[in-house]
Amino acid sequence: MGNKDLIIDAGEAEVSLALLEDKQLIELNKEKRNIKFSVGDIYLGKVKKIMPGLNAAFINVGYERDAFLHYLDLGAQFRTLHKYYSTAVQRQGRIVPLHKFKMEEDIDKEGKITTVLNTGQTVIVQITKEPISTKGPRLASEISLAGRNLVLMPFSDKVSISSKIESSEEKNRLKTLVQSIKPKNYGVIVRTVAEGKKVAVLDSELKELVRKWESAFNSIRKETKSPRLFIGEMNRTSTILRDMLNVTFNSIHINDPALAEDIRKYIREIAPEKEKIVKLYSGSIPIYDHFGVNKQIKALFGKTVSFKHGAYLIIEHTEALHVIDVNSGNRSRTGNDQETNALEVNLEAATEIARQLRLRDMGGIIVVDFIDMQSQENKQQLFDKMKDMMANDRTKHNILPLSKFGLMQITRQRVRPEMNIVTDEICPSCLGTGRSRPTILFTDELERALSFIVGKIKTRKIILNVHPFVAAFLQKGVIPLCRKWNMKYRILLKVQAVPSYHMLEYHFYDRFENEIDLA
Repeated sequence: MGNKDLIIDAGEAEVSLALLEDKQLIELNKEKRNIKFSVGDIYLGKVKKIMPGLNAAFINVGYERDAFLHYLDLGAQFRTLHKYYSTAVQRQGRIVPLHKFKMEEDIDKEGKITTVLNTGQTVIVQITKEPISTKGPRLASEISLAGRNLVLMPFSDKVSISSKIESSEEKNRLKTLVQSIKPKNYGVIVRTVAEGKKVAVLDSELKELVRKWESAFNSIRKETKSPRLFIGEMNRTSTILRDMLNVTFNSIHINDPALAEDIRKYIREIAPEKEKIVKLYSGSIPIYDHFGVNKQIKALFGKTVSFKHGAYLIIEHTEALHVIDVNSGNRSRTGNDQETNALEVNLEAATEIARQLRLRDMGGIIVVDFIDMQSQENKQQLFDKMKDMMANDRTKHNILPLSKFGLMQITRQRVRPEMNIVTDEICPSCLGTGRSRPTILFTDELERALSFIVGKIKTRKIILNVHPFVAAFLQKGVIPLCRKWNMKYRILLKVQAVPSYHMLEYHFYDRFENEIDLA
């Protein structure tokens, strides 16, 4: 396993997380700071419309489009859940703990939604898919509360162990352990990261999850209005960290002091030995530029993605599916026949495709058109390589062998909108008009701004961030232009190149790396 670094860019509107493996960007997540609907959130929803033909109902959870709840997603113990909710609303004082609550009979697996739900009824539901495109959220009433090591399932008694834990001895240990500590009427799924964990750790987490569930019902009488958020998942940043932190990070760099402290606190609870890997970044160059993330985003999110030796992928997105075309480009291998060349390009493409699926969080059906190969052995080798490269993908997926026409079909579960970043830019000089202001005057504009700063704030140390081309121009020659300005204004001007700036963008900073307002 390579070196893993997490770079977190916390802006006012969103938090962006970039996971790098050996300096290569392999995962990118963006969370809007005001996001309303996240997978795992539990809502009090109101039944808006029952659809007997679909055996489903549309539920109002406060989103512009009603959410979808199918009968099969109600959960066997739906009646008990609803009775528990009704009891909590009517009861004075604290509610009966779930382990003392009398369970109802399971609902019929082959039953009809009309026998269980009524229009206008309040139901407890959990988001299983965020709103995507024109669709509202997807819901379930089989509730689960996820922790780092365990997932709590109220109204169940089953203990399941992650299939990724291979040792049968460890599986038995965990199953016996969890069965001995879990309260009645609660089911538990033991996650892969629980492997080797001591009883005290699991017991503490289990108690916290039970407390989270039952305390929500104790306060339900104060606010019975629906639709409303009932039990919120932790924010997306913490959720992603919770799922990611089963790997050994070398470092977590973040540019927001408050969020850095939150993450430190979170890591202190789950892995105290890793607390020191959280590092606060405070440079004047944007954090993604400093760590080379922006350059990789620009290279990786376009329609055409290059990989080794001139080969490239063309990635097209439609509403129904995604299509990836593999091209050998100008690649040539002397002494190699067509079949060998095709296999080499296809194997390298498989690595890049697995990375792209994670990076863009592409979901649904993905069809890959590999370069044609005749040998059945080579086709099997490519299929095995694809499975191997996607083994680390946490999202549920399924890969089919190559078809007769050299197409590979992949399905990948989509619970959030796909990451789509437009990498083309409007021309910064003309702003799309076809005409630009004379660039020969740009240095005069910079000098005017510099003169204004020197006169206004009387500072000697100044930092100027500009596009790399402009930085190179200001620093060229025996006596560079920036040095002439230093002598003229008796200042110390430091010019820094920022790749994410457009050609004529610039910003001045003082010695403490605070931006200087030119207004």
